[in-house]
Amino acid sequence: MTPAATSVAFLGPLGTFTEEALLTQPDYAAAVLEPRATIGEVLDAVGRGDVGLGFVPIENAIDGVVRDTLDALIFDVDLLVQREVVLDVRLHLMAPPGTHLDDVRRVVSYPVALGQCRRFLSERLPGAHAVAATSTADAARTLGEQPEPGTAAIAPRLAADLYGLDILAEDIEDFPGNQTRFLAVARHGVPAPTGHDRTSIVCFQDADRPGSLHGILGEFAARNINLTRLESRPTKQGLGEYCFAIDLSGHVADEVVAACLRDLYARLTRVKFLGSYPAAGAHAATLRQEADDAWRRADEWLAGLRSQID
Repeated sequence: MTPAATSVAFLGPLGTFTEEALLTQPDYAAAVLEPRATIGEVLDAVGRGDVGLGFVPIENAIDGVVRDTLDALIFDVDLLVQREVVLDVRLHLMAPPGTHLDDVRRVVSYPVALGQCRRFLSERLPGAHAVAATSTADAARTLGEQPEPGTAAIAPRLAADLYGLDILAEDIEDFPGNQTRFLAVARHGVPAPTGHDRTSIVCFQDADRPGSLHGILGEFAARNINLTRLESRPTKQGLGEYCFAIDLSGHVADEVVAACLRDLYARLTRVKFLGSYPAAGAHAATLRQEADDAWRRADEWLAGLRSQID
């Protein structure tokens, strides 16, 4: 990873989806892992140099952007994305050992998780009372430390393992295809291009005038650069004043991406670069290998041409 990190702060407590996603990365999991209470605390710890990396959620397939993360990256800290990780969100109903599904009269979890399991709760536990917790992991932790008869929690499998709970029902989310995207951020460093990369920037307009967004998007369209996410956020300077957070396919090392960023920087009040980094996804490794093979063939072809020079 770039840079090498001996410590990683992440959104806690232990047993969150954030930790679950982090543990899928062997090089990060080998570092000292430090849970923090809020996204802001994670990013501030990186900014101060207390830890080498921060690991936070940025986007969910159902609920959209994680505003605390995006706003902090735009306005509060100057950090660079090193990697993105996509995790399938799988929610499970868990309870202290000996509890059966028919015993459950109270379900505790983070409100978003409760909402994402609405169908299961109405069909299988219609009489159960839903109780909000500060996070899915905290619901499991509290229940594991202070078991209550008839109470269950909705949380990741990792939380059940950590807090000694039995899983009563697996994969109870209403939308099985739900995923969350996470970012690893550091104070310095841009990972080398891999052939399957993503670049994140923020564009600030110099004025609220007709066609301003069209002009920004036109720079990408003219170069056939694919945008994977476009999010408007208020600049906090007044009503109607917005900036645009943009994710695009490609790396700042790519000539076409560099030319686009150069033109945007020249015409706008400000462009904030958030990073170029390896893109995640089910086919990411295959796409990177195909790009490596294509570059190797191109190098061999070019070497063959140059060998003919007298």
